[in-house]
Amino acid sequence: MLPVNELFETVQGEATFTGMPSTFVRLQGCDVGCPWCDTKYTWELNHTPPDPLAVILGKIEPSPSFAAVSIDELVQTLSQSQSRHLVLTGGEPCMYDLTELSSRMIAEGWTVQVETSGTEPIRIDPRAWVTVSPKIDMPGGKTFRAEAWQRANEIKMPVGKPADVEVLLALVRSHGPALVWLQPLSMSKKATELCMEAARQNRWRISVQTHKFLGVR
Repeated sequence: MLPVNELFETVQGEATFTGMPSTFVRLQGCDVGCPWCDTKYTWELNHTPPDPLAVILGKIEPSPSFAAVSIDELVQTLSQSQSRHLVLTGGEPCMYDLTELSSRMIAEGWTVQVETSGTEPIRIDPRAWVTVSPKIDMPGGKTFRAEAWQRANEIKMPVGKPADVEVLLALVRSHGPALVWLQPLSMSKKATELCMEAARQNRWRISVQTHKFLGVR
C-alpha cells in the first residue's frame, strides 16, 4: 500500500522533462524538514485515518489527507490518464519501495520519474529516471546518501544563497560530475542571478518552475 496525497495530470515544469505532459502521484510522508518546502502538508502520516481514493482524486486544495492505495488499484487508476509520463513525488517518495509500481508502469509503455532528496534508499526500476535534489544539513537530521548521487540521472539543486552553490561544488568534488540543474528558490531575482552566474562558471543548467508560469499545479 502507498499513501497517496494527490494524483493529477499536469505538465512537468522542471529540469530535463520540462514541458512533458505528466501524471503526478504525490506520496504522503517526509522527515527531511526543508524550511522552504511548499508541500509541508505531506510531511505527517498519522494525523487522520486514510480517505478513499475517490476523495483524493477529487481534491482541489492542498491538504494532509491521503488514501492508502494498493499497487493494483494505483496501476488501474493511472491507466485512465492520457499523460503517460509518471512523476512520483512527495513528501519523500523513496520512503517506500517503488520497484513494483515503476516496473509495471514501464511495462505498460510509460516513462517513470522519481523526485527524491537522496536521504533514503532508491528502490525503483533501473529504467526509471531519478531526479535527486540533495538535502544537506536539514532540520530533520537526515544524511545524504552517496549512492543516490551515483543513481541520479540528474541533480536538481535548490539555490537561495551562495552557500548552496558551495555545497553543490563539494558534492561534485566528492561524487563526480553529473547533469546539474540549478533551481532558484521562490524564483526570486537574487536567487536567479546567483544561479545564472554559477551555471556560467560550471557549465550547469537553470531550471525555472515553468508550471507556475503556465498557471497549473
